[in-house]
Amino acid sequence: MFGSRRDRDEESVVCIACGERLPRGEAREYDKEGDRWNRHGKEFEYLCKDCHSEMCHQPREELESFLLDLEATTAGSSLDSEEFAAAFQREAVDRYGEEEQSDADRDRDRRR
Repeated sequence: MFGSRRDRDEESVVCIACGERLPRGEAREYDKEGDRWNRHGKEFEYLCKDCHSEMCHQPREELESFLLDLEATTAGSSLDSEEFAAAFQREAVDRYGEEEQSDADRDRDRRR
């Protein structure tokens, strides 16, 4: 009828993807470094269950440092999302080389 004591004092958090406020116990932890098991000295951000399920769960080693380097090289520029995506692609090619196209991508490009 009144809920448990545990629920009354439970911290609420905000989903970083959609902005929904929800009880901490219903949220999923997000670690921008990709290592949520190493907890020492970290502050976590949170995602609601829906946003967490839509998130790519592939390893993202080096992603945070890659984005910080990209931010440093474009400092002072106000890039829109298309310009940022182009800068991201250029930096990725500089660092890691060209990505090999899949057969499906090659077929799609031929049809254009």
